[in-house]
Amino acid sequence: MTNKQTIAAIVPAAGVGSRMQHNAPKQYIQLAGKTILEHTLAKLSQLPQLRTIVVALSDSDPYFDELPLLDNRIVRASGGKERADSVLNSLLFLAPNPPIWVLVHDAARPLVNISDIERLIDECINADEGGILASKVKDTIKRGHTHALQTVPRDDLWQALTPQFFKYDELKNALQNALASGATITDEASAIEWAGKPVKLVAGRSDNIKITTPEDLDLAGFLLHKQQNESGL
Repeated sequence: MTNKQTIAAIVPAAGVGSRMQHNAPKQYIQLAGKTILEHTLAKLSQLPQLRTIVVALSDSDPYFDELPLLDNRIVRASGGKERADSVLNSLLFLAPNPPIWVLVHDAARPLVNISDIERLIDECINADEGGILASKVKDTIKRGHTHALQTVPRDDLWQALTPQFFKYDELKNALQNALASGATITDEASAIEWAGKPVKLVAGRSDNIKITTPEDLDLAGFLLHKQQNESGL
């Protein structure tokens, strides 16, 4: 495993999560006695190789400072309007003492498997190129609006997950240049792709779901309970 001084994590968490129909941002919704964000940060805290865990938040966020976080590696930075802005702000926050690599993980993915993260880190560092956790698309995919126009072959289709893991300088430059050019950046990998750099696909568990809707919360509660039973917690 690589030296912990070379990796920082970024958790963009400045969004409001309007699809959850909740009065607080979705990362603060309760799940099995803790907020979603607490569960997510607890997962990242299990990685001793991380030097810092930067949480990008709205400056007006009143909730984060009330969380009982015990890991002194967790720090707060100013988020932005979009995910890409929050990640770039976090990278600039780290600029005075930059890491070699950054691990970016969704605040609303508390079910990520630690062994998946460690495999992503190891495979990317060994290959000396960035990459993402992803899962092969299993369902039949249709293209269309109100009616199916085409069935899309899924042999080479992957669902992008997080974490996504890239060299600090490459990701910062890619995000800065892509945003300045007005490119649509949906995740870190799309910025790296825009810059013409390789993005390694590392197979991860498909139960690493992103909590976006109320029904996702019910599923996450079931999966979290299952994980805790399997780990003896």
